[in-house]
This record gives sequence, C-alpha cells and structure tokens, in this order.
Amino acid sequence: MADFPDKVNTQTSTRSNAHGNFPIGIDSYFLKSSFGILMIVELVFGLLVWALVSGSNISTGDEAFGWVIFVAIFLWILTIILFLFYLLNMTSKLPKVPWVHMRLYYNLAATILYLTAFITNASSVDPTSIRGTYKYNNRAASAFFAGVVMIAYGISTLLAFLSLRGGRDNAATSQATGHNSV
Repeated sequence: MADFPDKVNTQTSTRSNAHGNFPIGIDSYFLKSSFGILMIVELVFGLLVWALVSGSNISTGDEAFGWVIFVAIFLWILTIILFLFYLLNMTSKLPKVPWVHMRLYYNLAATILYLTAFITNASSVDPTSIRGTYKYNNRAASAFFAGVVMIAYGISTLLAFLSLRGGRDNAATSQATGHNSV
C-alpha cells in the first residue's frame, strides 16, 4: 500500500480544448447570431429564387435565366456547406483557416454575383408579352427574392467587414477564433 502513488498513471487520453479541439455539435450561439440568421435568410430565399426560375418553363430566347439559375444554385450549395461548417462548430477544427476573411470575401463575391443575377432576372421579364401569366408571376417573384438575397449577402458582407475592422467579438467571430482569447 505504501508504493501505491508510484503506480498511478496521471496521463489522460483526452485532448485539451485549448487549441480549438471542440467537439462537433450544434452551436446554438451561431443560430442566434446575426450571421446565422442572415445565412438562414440567404438559404431560404435563395432556394425560392432558383425554384421559381426553374419552374417558369424556360424556353428559347430565355438564355439569361440560365445565369440566374447558375448563380442561385451555386451560391445556395456553397452557403449550405458554409452554414454546416459554422452550425456544427467545424470551424474550430481548422484554426489555420482565416474564417473571418473567408466569410468577408465569400459574402462580397456572393453579393456581386447576386447583383448580376438580380439585374439579369429583372431586366429579362417582359411585362408586355406575358403579364399576368404563371411564367410572369414566377419570374417577377424570383426577381424580388433575388433582390432580398442580394441584400442579405450585402448585410453579411458589411457585418463581416465591421467585425474584421473593429475586432468585435460575436458568436460567429468567436467561433472563427476558437472561442478563446489566448
């Protein structure tokens, strides 16, 4: 009994959370942050954009809507991936990635792409030939929702810029830095 302390192993098999080794799980703080809410808005209304355009029976002469569908689906898929990274707290597993910068540049590019898609969508709707029809209503609604998504990406860009510039810490930026200030 006297030699018991010599035989005790004090090493543990779990890793420390000091270096961003957080478990993967749903981050409720992200869902409540302005960044999380804006991403949900981008996903919901982005889905509406491409569903409405693709449901409006694109015909010959409507090639401009191919660009709108490409932008809407491409950014919708990328936003889902980014949303899952933040929602499941996987950003803390990759501390070398500059998440705040990446978020700023992604949202800026998405804003510009949606601006072009919005202009293309809104200018391609000919109200004199198809006004009041199902096709016109779908395209008008998709133009409106493309504008909403463009504004949401623009606000996300502004918030990312302000958090980068001012060093403010919110739920989205604290994830990017690993939830610690060490």
